[in-house]
This record gives sequence, C-alpha cells and structure tokens, in this order.
Amino acid sequence: MSLIHKFIQDNEHYVIDVNSGALHMVDEIVYDLLDENELRKKEDLIEDFKNKYSIEDINEVYDEIQSLVQGETLYTGDLYESIALSGAKEEPYIKALCLNIIHDCNLRCKYCFADEGEYHGARKAMSVEVGKKAIDFVLEKSGPRKNIEIDLFGGEPLMAFEMIKEIVAYARVQEKIYKKSIRFTMTTNATLLNDEIMKYMDENMGNIVLSIDGRKAVNDKVRVKVDGSGSYDNILPKIKKMVDMRDKSKQYYVRGTFTRDNTDFFEDIEHMADLGFKEISIEPVVLPPEHKLSLREEDLPVIFEQYDKLYADMLKRHKDGTSFKFYHFNIDLQGGPCVYKRIAGCGAGHEYVAITPDGDIYPCHQFVGNKDFLIGDIYHGITNKKMVKEFKEAHIYNKPTCTKCWAKFYCSGGCQANNYNFNGDMHIPYEIGCKMQKKRIECAIALKAQTMNK
Repeated sequence: MSLIHKFIQDNEHYVIDVNSGALHMVDEIVYDLLDENELRKKEDLIEDFKNKYSIEDINEVYDEIQSLVQGETLYTGDLYESIALSGAKEEPYIKALCLNIIHDCNLRCKYCFADEGEYHGARKAMSVEVGKKAIDFVLEKSGPRKNIEIDLFGGEPLMAFEMIKEIVAYARVQEKIYKKSIRFTMTTNATLLNDEIMKYMDENMGNIVLSIDGRKAVNDKVRVKVDGSGSYDNILPKIKKMVDMRDKSKQYYVRGTFTRDNTDFFEDIEHMADLGFKEISIEPVVLPPEHKLSLREEDLPVIFEQYDKLYADMLKRHKDGTSFKFYHFNIDLQGGPCVYKRIAGCGAGHEYVAITPDGDIYPCHQFVGNKDFLIGDIYHGITNKKMVKEFKEAHIYNKPTCTKCWAKFYCSGGCQANNYNFNGDMHIPYEIGCKMQKKRIECAIALKAQTMNK
C-alpha cells in the first residue's frame, strides 16, 4: 500500500503522508528521494541520483527526511483499521434522511438518474401522513444523536410545497418532544420559486441546493422543460433572488452537472462565479457507459485540464479578493471529518437512508426503485438487517483496491451506489469516478496549501 503520495501542481512539489494526513511542500530533491512505499537506503539513493545532486546535498536532505519519519509525519503506520472494525460492530443510528417528497418533476433533464423523477415507478407525491411517520421514524431511530439532517428531495419537491410546510411544522413540534435538532435542506430546480416560497425556504431551510448547469447553451441543451424548451431564462433570475436573500450565516450552493457534451465545464464554473455566486458545485454525470452523455476514459485528459484551470482561476481570485467556494475543492488539512466518516463515507444504509412517497426505506436516494435494496418501511422499521450490516461493513478496509490507495481517507471508498451500478459490487470502486476524485483532491490540497494564512 502507498504510505505517501507525491504530486506536482503548477510546478510546486507536494508530499502527503497517507495515514497521518501531514502535507509537505518540498524541494525537487526531497521529492525525488521519496518513494511511495518506503524510504530507501541512503546508499541506493546516492547511486541513483549522483548525477543530478551532490552527495553532500543528498546526505543533508536524507537526514532531514529521517527526522520527519521519526516525528511521525512521513511513512507513518496505519492508525485506523482497528477503529473501522470496532465501529462496524456498534449499533447503527440514523442521523440523516433523504425524504423523497415527490416522484415527479416538471423538467426532463436528459441525464437524470431518477428516471425524470419517477424512480422507475409511477409519478406520485408523498402524503402528509407518510411524511409525519417518516419524521417519527428518524427521531425514534436516531438514538443518542441530537442533530438530524433531513433533505427534502424529488423529483422536484416544490411541486408539493403545501405538504412540505405541514411536514416541517410537525417536525418542529416533535423535535422539541424528543429533545433533538432537525436541520432541513432542499434540492430544487428553482422553476417554481416565487416570493412566498423563497421567504419560507430562507426561514426554514438550513441549506438550499439550486440546480443550474452553467452557461445558457449548456443548461438549455440538457435541463429542459416538458415541451423541450430550455430552463435557463426562467430559473436564473429566481436563483439569483434566492441567493440574495441568504445572509452569510445561511448556506446555499448552486449545483450543476457536466456531461460529455460540456467537458469544458470550467467555462460553466467561471460563468457562475462571474454571475456573483460564491458557493458553486459542478459535478460529473454518472451514467451507464452506453448513454450518449456518459463520461468515458478518453475524456479524462480534458477533464483533468479543466480542474487545473479551475485551480489556477481560484488561486488568482483568492489573491484578487474575489474568491468563491467550489464544493469538490473543499478540504480540511487540519483534521477534517471524524475518523469513522473518513473510513466509511456518507453512511448510506446504516446512518443515512431514503424514504419514498409510499414509505419504503432504501439505503440512499440512488438505490430507490431497485427492490433488491429495499430495507424496510416506516410502518415496520428496517427489517433487512443483513443488508444494513453489509452497508455498514463496506468501509475502505473491506475494499481491496481502497486499502492500497493514497486517497482513501479523502474519498472514503467512493459512492456505494456508483460502485454497485458499475461493478455489481459495492466493494469495487467506480474507476472513472476514482480517477476524477483523485485529481480533484490533488487540486484541492494544493489550493488549500497556497491560500492558508494568505
């Protein structure tokens, strides 16, 4: 397995100690002398590099490297496997819920994983009764956890706005009874936003995710209405107004998807930044290989180039005082998420579940509609304990590819749904997704290193 990872970003040399997370910005000689799996003998390094560096310099640098090894910031051993194994034995408690408010949508996005809102079933809205029962379920199953996240999802959840108000009002009463704190978020395509809805969302949603795919030509090619026309001119003014209502203490982000039709997606990110948005995400589409919009191996060089352009642009904007946050470049070099989250990821299937309009429970929203992954319902609870255990144990130490990978504590083994959908096995990572993730992590680490305390 890799004990360190080396990379170069914009002519700067970086070394990450995989297990401790320590980051080193180093000179070329240090970079050259370090191998990913071990620190080789000094004599071997002198022999290999005597024509590039002086023996005196190699000796001096080698001693400095040895001090870092002794200080446990280079080539450190694994610290977390025992935590993963013990954590997998603990009783799971639900801390987050995806509430599929409605299996219907007023757009027909051409890349939609949710079958244009239907989730491979019938168009249907959740009843207030089911919504309230779902609130009861998560409060009862949250155990000692005080803070609970509930994402109001679809389809397009604002098609059921009146029902949302009833469910949220019910939750506000019940959370006090249970002595819990519920944070609501909503993902919306923004088409139905009006003054009343925006005021309500600003007051009641801890985070709002607003969907737009960037430039007008890109957005209107894939994010289309039922009649096939584009949505950009309709949604952009509403998104801007919604964002303008949020003060700095309230979260939002504008979120887009890039496909094979816009692998130049840096232009879309730049477009949204130039519009004044400060919280942006443009994420790679995940589609079957045969889909015309799916990303392929041959697209990766262009995609990596876009992330390099984004890195350079964000660094420039930081220096200019016009910076924005990019969701996939958010990284913490001084601790980050709790250890178990770094090992197990989002917690799908044991800490996080999705509930359908019928009250069925699935490991996450991306498994909804696949009856093989039905784990229970809100009336009888989670009945498929075997599957819950399988999800809980599908952490990085039970994924052979991940145990050898330098990025494992940043990506946590990738998305379980993507892994399964591409490989038929949650324990085998979605390869193209892995490669994009690693590139993003390198850019994020370099950007953080260059902007910290500056």
